[in-house]
Amino acid sequence: MAIASINPYTGRVERKFRAFSWPQTERILTQAHRAAAEWRTTTFAHRAQLMHRAADLLRERQDELARIMALEMGKPVVDGRAEVLKCALCCDYYADHAEEFLADDPIKTEAQRSFISHEPIGVVLAVMPWNFPFWQVVRFAAPALMAGNVGLLKHASNVPQCALALEKIYHDAGFPAATFRALLVGSDMVEKLLEDDRVRAVTLTGSELAGAQVAATAGRQIKKTVLELGGSDAFIVLADADLELAAKTAAQTRMINAGQSCIAAKRFIVEKPVVKEFISKMKTHLLAFRTGDPLDEDTQYGPLARPDLADEITQQVEDSIEQGAKVELHGGQSKPGTALFRPMILSNIKPKQRAYHEELFGPVALILEAKNAEDAVRLANDSRFGLGGSVWTRDVKRGEALARQVEAGAVFVNSMVKSSPEMPFGGVKKSGYGRELSYLGIREFVNQKSIWIAKEEKPEKQKKVE
Repeated sequence: MAIASINPYTGRVERKFRAFSWPQTERILTQAHRAAAEWRTTTFAHRAQLMHRAADLLRERQDELARIMALEMGKPVVDGRAEVLKCALCCDYYADHAEEFLADDPIKTEAQRSFISHEPIGVVLAVMPWNFPFWQVVRFAAPALMAGNVGLLKHASNVPQCALALEKIYHDAGFPAATFRALLVGSDMVEKLLEDDRVRAVTLTGSELAGAQVAATAGRQIKKTVLELGGSDAFIVLADADLELAAKTAAQTRMINAGQSCIAAKRFIVEKPVVKEFISKMKTHLLAFRTGDPLDEDTQYGPLARPDLADEITQQVEDSIEQGAKVELHGGQSKPGTALFRPMILSNIKPKQRAYHEELFGPVALILEAKNAEDAVRLANDSRFGLGGSVWTRDVKRGEALARQVEAGAVFVNSMVKSSPEMPFGGVKKSGYGRELSYLGIREFVNQKSIWIAKEEKPEKQKKVE
């Protein structure tokens, strides 16, 4: 089996790699398992020194890494550099805070001393997607390695060069080779890895189907999982919102990574009095985005990562139009089999349409009309997804109250939803479970061990002999 790196802008095969065989993969697993026993004994200070070095290397190689992303999955180099710098920030964050986050938690009991210790569990398998090929990996790898675990990366098959470049970053930073390895394997190897007792846990970012399959396999093996799956984030715009700011941000968030982002807003739920004006403003902003060669500094959005992904979204859009959706901004593919997909706006989105229930992983904005704020929250929650969401209103207290009612892992008031090292990231419902980032993220893959030290029994004083 070959793993190919194909440029979505040109259609040219950039590189081909021979997929690892099971014996080759099993040897790497053996090495990782041995390394885990030693790596867990290292100090936080030592790990932090190496992680800071990894951050420095990410910054030094940002241009090279951005170019690889542009060639493999079509991300404009400007966005690629920003992604790499965010990865460096994450490495520095966990280097600085891991020891604090994993310090013993004292518990008051009848014991002389009792506490929770947070100890590494060993080999963690990461099954990662192509849309943010460095950030998705680093936000797992940085906390896992700082916690004393070791990582095996099964990256998406269309970004093998990204996987190998990140492996090289950690190796060049001084991490022992076996503590972080990229496995160039197909999805068929994931089940085999999870069935091996030396793999202690798995984290996956991807589709519902992939998450369900991995969780089922891990469940049979009684292994910990963290799943970050799809999203169809609600962007609630109340009638009193700053409409210009909301519409401009709406366009920006829908165009993140050419719309290929789990936390890009997809459903724009707007109060009836301002729907028409909001659509008009958002349309203007979307039309201003420039497409072109991802290697060009002026390109703001590139093609989708693969032509089949554009074909799939086209089918979702066409089906939804047949089911009653109205086109407010024409765009999409110029012809089937091409990866470029220009932004679109659909309105009159109703429950019987595919667009209402499914995630559209591309630059298609869905407009839903709400009668009032309560109706907006109802529409936001009428989804099997629950990753992120935002509320736009000049009444901040009201915005916070509504944010508490939205069923999602993160809700932002008057701001674009984004991930950052300081805040936990993850979803509810079909968007998955568990958390990445923050102190919660580093505690997902540790043994939270209770330790109890009994009080010393004081010997009774001997009676005086008269």
